[in-house]
Amino acid sequence: MTEEVLADAETIWRFMQLGHTPMAADLMVVFGTNDLRVATLAADLYHQGLAPLVLTTGGIAHHGDLLATPWDRPEAVEFAEEMTRRGVPAERILIEPCATNTAENVRLSRVMVEARGLRPRHAVAVVKPFMQRRVLATMAVHWPELPFSIASWQTTFAGYCTPELTPEKVLNIMLGDLQRIWVYAERGWSAPQSTPDGVREAFERLVAAGYRAHLLAGV
Repeated sequence: MTEEVLADAETIWRFMQLGHTPMAADLMVVFGTNDLRVATLAADLYHQGLAPLVLTTGGIAHHGDLLATPWDRPEAVEFAEEMTRRGVPAERILIEPCATNTAENVRLSRVMVEARGLRPRHAVAVVKPFMQRRVLATMAVHWPELPFSIASWQTTFAGYCTPELTPEKVLNIMLGDLQRIWVYAERGWSAPQSTPDGVREAFERLVAAGYRAHLLAGV
């Protein structure tokens, strides 16, 4: 990657985060993804007493694309097992194993919680760093009455990447998520958000440079 590409990637990376300080909650909702570090963070937060009950959400999705996981089981199951390996009691974890996108993560988690007669007064959503803004917009539409904060870890774009989650892979995914924030707001599937001109310009330059693998077709 050139210095210009990395600079634009960092611009979008910073925009996609919200800088919340996670608040103590009744429920922790852990959003499944291809990055098991989210489950590690959730286990740490549980042991810190952030919430007494955990719900992991995520099915088997994204076969053959950038978001495909190395597991043959639902993300929620893998995340729950990682948390139990890190000392979280299994009886404190609910598992939602069917969601295949962010809206389903929220809707199906809500259904599971309400079916058990639970009425959380406050939740904390645990996500990978660049999913913060998209989760915020999705929760605002699909679970609007539930106050929540968002937990992730602080890092840079370059610091987030790993040999498996390469800069090219992460950048393609992040651009697709940013595009979905705009498109899904237009369709009423998530809440609209203001985007600084510099972020849009960075997006356009990166797309023009060929980072299109996770963009919505025909948009």
